[in-house]
Amino acid sequence: MCRSIKPLRLPDRPATDEEIRAAALQFVRKISGARVPSRANAAAYDAAVDEIAAVSRRLLDSLTPRRMR
Repeated sequence: MCRSIKPLRLPDRPATDEEIRAAALQFVRKISGARVPSRANAAAYDAAVDEIAAVSRRLLDSLTPRRMR
């Protein structure tokens, strides 16, 4: 699956909005098969990135903190 997406649930700090958006962008690129969308699809592409980033933030915020080993 998306091998370039790094785990964002870190034990020492919360993920930044930039890290979450970058992961969402990689996911949308992977599932859409397009690194850059056409002008006709740009709005849908950007909306998908925004939605996935928002859902990812809610998920990370709702998980219990990981312990450092």
